[in-house]
Amino acid sequence: MTDTTMQMTEDTAQNDKPAKITPKWKRFAPLALVLGGLGVGYAMGWQQYFTLEFLSAQREALVSFVATNYALSLIGFGVLYTLAVAFSFPAASILTIFAGFLFGWLVGGITVAFAATIGAALLFLAARSAFGDFLKEKVGGRVKSLADGFERDAFSYLLVLRLAPVFPFFVMNIAPALFKVPLRTYVAATFLGILPGTFAYAYLGQGVESVLIAAQKAGTEPSVGDLVTTEITLAFAALAFVAVMPTIIKKLRNRA
Repeated sequence: MTDTTMQMTEDTAQNDKPAKITPKWKRFAPLALVLGGLGVGYAMGWQQYFTLEFLSAQREALVSFVATNYALSLIGFGVLYTLAVAFSFPAASILTIFAGFLFGWLVGGITVAFAATIGAALLFLAARSAFGDFLKEKVGGRVKSLADGFERDAFSYLLVLRLAPVFPFFVMNIAPALFKVPLRTYVAATFLGILPGTFAYAYLGQGVESVLIAAQKAGTEPSVGDLVTTEITLAFAALAFVAVMPTIIKKLRNRA
């Protein structure tokens, strides 16, 4: 028997071996960790710290601490933001406002952009480990064709959905895991897509003190709705429309 024949026989034998199946507990362990962390956070009452009311009450102490421990505060805030996103804690908008208030719109926005992207990628990997190609395996017909389309233009679709926050942030961190979206595509679309909203909210945070003081004098509780204007919402929608135009044009050309 020649060396070439022996090598082909070995390759065939290796290909015939059954694929190694990952135990279910290993697949779902990362997602279970995320859910467990979220449950612990709510059980400990940490959600009370992610509010404008807390920022209003503690703004002087927070500003003083950041002034005397700037580097530590910036690193600590980045880690906190990453964990909040990774554990799906619904605090992205509030924490971005915190970042603008404490560090300014530029430094705060950059910190949030990187921290949010890292946290989102960790959650994406956890969801992908658990669900893999669940959607494509369970459905067919038009839904499957939509899934195929999403995979082909994953970057464009993700970018649009990030620019126009139609769905909650944590939903868009998990949903792409149901498709074959490469990690680098997910990371790139997430980072670029959240930049406009991140800097907008950080800029709002930089000027939030006057709103907090006014609410305190009026005896009312400040809310994000007091800061977000109709103009900002329309701007996000316009950005999303611009981002989706190349995909629409491409589809129209293919039909033609």
